[in-house]
Amino acid sequence: MNMIQTRILARVRPNARRSEVTGYVEGILEVRVAAPPVKGRANQALIALLSDVLDVPGNSIAIEKGLTSRNKTISVTGLGQDQATALLERHLAER
Repeated sequence: MNMIQTRILARVRPNARRSEVTGYVEGILEVRVAAPPVKGRANQALIALLSDVLDVPGNSIAIEKGLTSRNKTISVTGLGQDQATALLERHLAER
């Protein structure tokens, strides 16, 4: 079965005051997470935030590249690129 999947390039800034998607810079999604980059907490916070914004279960989001980097490639199963982009843009417009 061929599942719809999309990839998102993200730059994550840990230790923020609050977790939020802040926008796109040069085509890369900028995300702040309140969690520190210790023991995977920032990655868990990133997945939880994107799960909420994209309205998909957390287990359909995976960090493909950049587990220990600020620059990450994230895959989202169950959403097409257009759907994901529309959801992110709607979220940014509502901020």
